[in-house]
Amino acid sequence: MKTKISVLLLLLSIALTAMGQVPAKPDPPRLVNDFAGIFTPEQVKSLEDTLVAFSKRTSNQIVVVTLPDLGDLDRAQMATKIGQEWGVGKADHDNGVVLLIKPKTPDSNGEVFIAPGIGLEGAIPDGACSSIIRNNVIPHFRENDYFGGVCDALSIIMPLAAGEYTYEEEDDDGDDAIGLIIALIIIIALIVLAARDKNNGSSGFGGRGPIVFGSGSAFSGGSSSWSSSHSSGGFGGFGGGSFSGGGAGGSW
Repeated sequence: MKTKISVLLLLLSIALTAMGQVPAKPDPPRLVNDFAGIFTPEQVKSLEDTLVAFSKRTSNQIVVVTLPDLGDLDRAQMATKIGQEWGVGKADHDNGVVLLIKPKTPDSNGEVFIAPGIGLEGAIPDGACSSIIRNNVIPHFRENDYFGGVCDALSIIMPLAAGEYTYEEEDDDGDDAIGLIIALIIIIALIVLAARDKNNGSSGFGGRGPIVFGSGSAFSGGSSSWSSSHSSGGFGGFGGGSFSGGGAGGSW
């Protein structure tokens, strides 16, 4: 019975999106909402567990939403409306982020948008969103690697949201600076992984080991079993919703 209800809600969300309306807020609440079906169940669980742990540690709520169609709305409008109508973030901090993805199809371009709530616009400015989309997301998406693109994006968004490093706008060398930061994070992560593997061994992230970032979160695309009862991972729900329309996006 629950499966039938879930299927009906998914079909309703797709229908509403096609009419230019925002999908209904998930119940039970989830941070990863794959309405377009671009992730495997294991990937959904991996992302959900990571984002729930990050939310518990920092109170920041990052929501990943995939839609098969944007209807009459553009990518910025849809991402902003999802943040507002779902109430993404905490009410006293407005610290939500919406990462919206509309996959590419034979008949339409792919669309992606990062929308930070007003409480995180200073930490994740439009320039940072644009750089992440251009350098970390779209290269993966062009190869049909949606999971890799989202993981790469979150590896930057999470430390920015948590205040673990600061994005600074630069005229010519900004992309190089961000790239250097990413490279340093990856190198540190690999050193930590190597030390941990030497002591007790680690399971794989797509055969490469789980990557641990400064946020203290790990992504694993391995063979962990999927259970809908654990999909929310203890996520307590939304309560914010203040989005001013900031952020950036792109298409491919």
